[in-house]
Amino acid sequence: MSAATTSPHPRGAPLRVGVLGAGAWAELAHLPGWARDPRCTLRAIADPVPERARAMAERFGIPHVYDGADALIARDDLDVIDVCTPSATHLALATAALEAGKHVLCEKPVAYDFRDTRRAAELARARGLKTKLGFTFRYSPAMRYMRALIADGYVGTPYIFNGYEQNSQWLDPRTPLRQVDHEADQSEIQVSSLEGYGAPIMDLAHLFMGSRFAQVVGTMRNFVPERMVRATGRMMRMNIDDGDIFVGEFASGAIGSIQTSFVTVGNYPGIEARVYGSRGALICRLVEERGVCETLRGATADAVEFEELAIPAEFYPPGGSREESWRTLFYANLVSSFVGEILDDGPANEGSFEDGAHVQELINAVERSFRERRWVAIPLDA
Repeated sequence: MSAATTSPHPRGAPLRVGVLGAGAWAELAHLPGWARDPRCTLRAIADPVPERARAMAERFGIPHVYDGADALIARDDLDVIDVCTPSATHLALATAALEAGKHVLCEKPVAYDFRDTRRAAELARARGLKTKLGFTFRYSPAMRYMRALIADGYVGTPYIFNGYEQNSQWLDPRTPLRQVDHEADQSEIQVSSLEGYGAPIMDLAHLFMGSRFAQVVGTMRNFVPERMVRATGRMMRMNIDDGDIFVGEFASGAIGSIQTSFVTVGNYPGIEARVYGSRGALICRLVEERGVCETLRGATADAVEFEELAIPAEFYPPGGSREESWRTLFYANLVSSFVGEILDDGPANEGSFEDGAHVQELINAVERSFRERRWVAIPLDA
């Protein structure tokens, strides 16, 4: 893939964005997020299914349409590339965009091996570029407020983190699995829920505890052996971890547990983060229930019954409320964060490829723990 240089972004002008991928997640989250922020403009979109790209271009007013990534990345009038494509393509596309001088938003994971993600982060740093992972849930208004409360001392010293990422999306084996390597060796369990569902809650664990896991021990299970696979359109043996759980110790001395699953009953997006500390506790749930998509509850040493906390308006994007879809609500905040970081041209860059490398290293460590049946220390050996 040819590298290109980007013409300087005109001061005061909107950021120019190109999107790779025109599938459901681009339609439901990425594209509405960019369209909602007046500080940027959608300039180009690419998808190997041309009619899909054209449909999104018409809907979101995007002037340039491509059926491949190369030509889009080579444009010199784009500031940001958004990689919203199948997981196996992320590393090559993100790297090409960085080499072309573009800031990059990429869906998770950048790569399946944390070392590859770290190299992409180092490339961005060397080029003076900003990166952001699709850690959607750290940008929910409730999670943003929870983060602020922890920083203000609401829980005191954080002692324990409990995290859950689970919903009923694939409880029915006839629901087609997406982005699964159906050609992988099915004689041993393959990582799926741990990575696809686990990454966002692992990111929140690092964020809220102000520390990263230093060692972990975990297990994975396959509960539904045969599933419909989207790539083949038929029922197949899929020996994937559709359920997993691990416990660990943070470098700070705190402890934590994380559970993810494709086969637990619950609604989208199925996230719950709990932090217990020396002065109080907070529980944030991102689950669409009874017309709302997020709730935050807190308790203190002097008032131990958990009460719902009102989320201040400042944590919502313009026009946002907890009654709208979590997809558009959370992604509006994610895009706003990234646009602000790029335009400010300072050191701030949360949820970056560097954060993604730490999360991927944790995923790789839990997998190693399961396969070797032991505690695994982090950082991993190179």
